[in-house]
Amino acid sequence: MRTPRVLAAAVTAVTALALAACGSGSGKEATAEPSPAGDGKITIYSGRTEKLIKPLIENFEKASGVKVEVRYDDTAKLAAQLLEEGGKTKADLYFAQDAGGLGAVAKAGLFAALPKDVTSKVPAEYRAANDQWVGVTGRSRVLVYNSDLVQAADLPKTVFDLKDPRWKGKIGIAPTNGSFQSFVTAIRVSQGDDAAKAFLKNLKDNDVQSRSGNALIVEDVNSGKLAAGLVNHYYVYEKAKEKGTTPDGLKAKLHFFRGGDPGALVNVAGVGVLKQAAKDPDVRKFVDYLLSADGQKYFAEQTYEYPLVAGVATAPGLPSLKDLNPPKVDLNDLDSLQQTIAIIKGSGLVP
Repeated sequence: MRTPRVLAAAVTAVTALALAACGSGSGKEATAEPSPAGDGKITIYSGRTEKLIKPLIENFEKASGVKVEVRYDDTAKLAAQLLEEGGKTKADLYFAQDAGGLGAVAKAGLFAALPKDVTSKVPAEYRAANDQWVGVTGRSRVLVYNSDLVQAADLPKTVFDLKDPRWKGKIGIAPTNGSFQSFVTAIRVSQGDDAAKAFLKNLKDNDVQSRSGNALIVEDVNSGKLAAGLVNHYYVYEKAKEKGTTPDGLKAKLHFFRGGDPGALVNVAGVGVLKQAAKDPDVRKFVDYLLSADGQKYFAEQTYEYPLVAGVATAPGLPSLKDLNPPKVDLNDLDSLQQTIAIIKGSGLVP
């Protein structure tokens, strides 16, 4: 992966502090407070997989000289771990797969507010209202379908149409995956718990097929083992890359739900900084890198997610974020993750 020269500059000019006046009306010149000294290392709890972000982190380390220690795990599990550890956590930064995990940790009061010059780089709908977390990339929920098994004219108009008997036994979901859980949470907060429970019951009654992750759903759709499945959009691009082709070369195709349908939720992967690391310049360097042109290009070109900072192009063939019509769900409301997990377990979709 190429590392443009501007990265070196982007990750060093990051911690200038405002000048503080010596006293009101004293007539003395303002003096600069000393910048806090970093120790050259940070610890990240990452709900993003090692496969997705390890090259990004290695690039940052080389350019900045900061050593990064990463604990990888499921986003929900890491959120629960942070809630258990509280102020004693060793984590400096939480890089979550979805807004639900970020919101749960923010709700517990563990995050520091990020500076406005950081959060303002990202549209308001993709960051916390109180600036305690900021989205790094956008990920649209889609229906992936096999073009040999499903005609475009027969695609469902809404995600709720998957209860139709013609989809019986043909749809794949990943009920333990954070992106599916956030999608169900979006149904809960927009239409109520009863609607979410009914949706899950209809899937189970229609013999929905469970997989452990989105990648397996795309693999089975592409091979014809499944007719369709609910995933995040970029997994089709990853499958194409794995096979040395473009998305056009796959049987697995993307169907974007329209009209504000919950099946078109645009969630974010994002970061929050733990309170004890709020003034760590090395942590700030990493956050700034994620939102720099180089960091955003990495995600657009290597993981095929939507960049959230203006001026960075999306992956070829994707509709722009502006052209999507996701449901009007405030991502700050997706923090009730544990309630959603309980509802999914209660549906019988998870053993």
